[in-house]
Amino acid sequence: MIDGLVAGKILGDPEERRGKGEKLFVVAKVLAQTGEGETLIVNVIAFDDAPCTALLQLQEGDSLAVAGSLTPKVWTDKQGNTKPALDMVAQRVLSVQPG
Repeated sequence: MIDGLVAGKILGDPEERRGKGEKLFVVAKVLAQTGEGETLIVNVIAFDDAPCTALLQLQEGDSLAVAGSLTPKVWTDKQGNTKPALDMVAQRVLSVQPG
């Protein structure tokens, strides 16, 4: 597990879901730029109240920074090219949206 801070823009609207025992959580996708100018998708999941509430106030295209635990991943696009991605369990969410 890697502690990290990712800044980017929301891709699609964050979604509230229910897990086992009806526990609420929120999922979102963040588009972040790498140092080389490539786009990286970060799959964010939040379980705690504060980051869940903050994510649900955002819409596609909103800017944010997310801190939490990162897990590197690789996915394959429709053309068969492998691309890097990250999964993050959000502990903190910072945005300029009123809340």
